[in-house]
Amino acid sequence: MLNFYKLIELLVSLQLLVISTMIPIYIPLPFIDKSSNIYELPITWQIPTIILLTLIFNKKVVFIAFSSYIVLGLFVFPVFHQGGSLGYMLTPNFGYLLGTFPLINIIGKLNKKNKLNVRNFLINGVFAIIVMHLTGIFYNLAQLIYYNQINIFLYNLGKYSMGKIGYHLIILIPLIILIKPIKYLKFHK
Repeated sequence: MLNFYKLIELLVSLQLLVISTMIPIYIPLPFIDKSSNIYELPITWQIPTIILLTLIFNKKVVFIAFSSYIVLGLFVFPVFHQGGSLGYMLTPNFGYLLGTFPLINIIGKLNKKNKLNVRNFLINGVFAIIVMHLTGIFYNLAQLIYYNQINIFLYNLGKYSMGKIGYHLIILIPLIILIKPIKYLKFHK
């Protein structure tokens, strides 16, 4: 049974997941002519938000919030990065959404005072992102074998995994700054 505080954590987590999925990541690139062009990265703030929520709250709360997010995206509103509905399960993106569950589990192991440090965060963060991408790759491969379209596997691998994994790993760097304040707020009462 969820108590009042767990319910608040759950609602906050769900709201942040929906909001972070809608916000793309941009990098301004200044050029010689003093104008700046904006480069949009092919990812959103969803993965860093899930990692941050898992560090702040219990992994069970984030797991429930993310499950609610998936149900919301499949049956109610198109809240996923590129749409929603049951048809989204046929896209390669859905495999990476499923890969978020092991990511939550791996990052959730850091929710102990003696385990939450920069070194452990980087090790678990890199491992969690790799596992998330492997889940997406296996989901995509199973789909392509089932539909007998194995010829587009390399294209999907490049577009959905190899094209994004570097950005997901780079996003871990700004989260390092938050490790010490999170540890202080969680474990110093």
